[in-house]
Parts: sequence; C-alpha cells; structure tokens
Amino acid sequence: MHALTEAAIRRSLVNCSRSEAAALALPRDFAELDWASLDVLGWRDPKAELRGYLVHEQDGEPVGIALRAADTTMSSRRSAMCLLCHAVQSADAISLFTARRVGEAGRNGNTVGTYVCADLDCASRVRVVPPSAQHLDEELQSLAVEEQAAGLRQRLRAFTADVTRR
Repeated sequence: MHALTEAAIRRSLVNCSRSEAAALALPRDFAELDWASLDVLGWRDPKAELRGYLVHEQDGEPVGIALRAADTTMSSRRSAMCLLCHAVQSADAISLFTARRVGEAGRNGNTVGTYVCADLDCASRVRVVPPSAQHLDEELQSLAVEEQAAGLRQRLRAFTADVTRR
C-alpha cells in the first residue's frame, strides 16, 4: 500500500459525509506506519469505540469504508473466523461490523455487514506464516503468506463492491 496523508484518508471514505470524515481520529501510531507491509489500514476510532475504518487500495486509488461495530460481543468460549483475513480466533475477538451503503441507499439506512477482527488488524494477521506451511522452506512459506494477503485483498474488493453498489 502506498503511504497516505491524513487528508487522503479522509477523502477516500466513500460511505460517510465530509463532516463525519473530518471528525474521525486517525490511529495512534499513524506517523510510524510501515505502509509497504500493509494490505489494508484498519483501526478503531479511539474517540468513539464503536466506529472503525478500513482503507485499502483499489485500482491504484485509496478507498475507505467507515464501519460501526455491534454493541455486543460473542462468547469467548467459542471460536470464530474473520471473513476478511480468515484468521480463526476466540469469538470475542471477532465483531460484527456494518457499513452504510453509498448514496440514496445509505441515506435510507441500508447497510452491509460482515464479521471482522475486532481490532481491524487483518493486515498483520495475513503476514503470519500459517501453521499448515510452517514445515515448508522459506520460499514456500513466503508464497503461503502472499496467498493469504491476496485473499484478503480480494475479499476487501468484494466487500467494497457491496458497500458501493447503488
């Protein structure tokens, strides 16, 4: 992912108003981000605990989606899978996020929802060698990680298409 400025991130948000984009709080570690290792920038708004944001590149341009987390969490005694990065975690580490659709549909209250890592840190999870590939040599492990990252990017494009569908 290319390095983005604060203004570029705010402009990239497709499903919120300018005033909502202006009010968002960037991640605390924004100045130290390693942009080259990110497939998606995801964070929870430190000023509003139920708000979150995902920003990724699509066709060379940044696309941002504002999200709202569910008020409740799932049981920690179960496992759940993030539908973006496919990480399996304790169910309380996965949250239902909804995104308002763009345009008239969004103004009418239509949303799209999916289960995502509660901390929205899918980018770091896809960069970990999966257990099924840990016995392989370094080159094959690297291919397995890249396959996970490609899957994340593909699922992000599909989710973005759902949000932007009019």
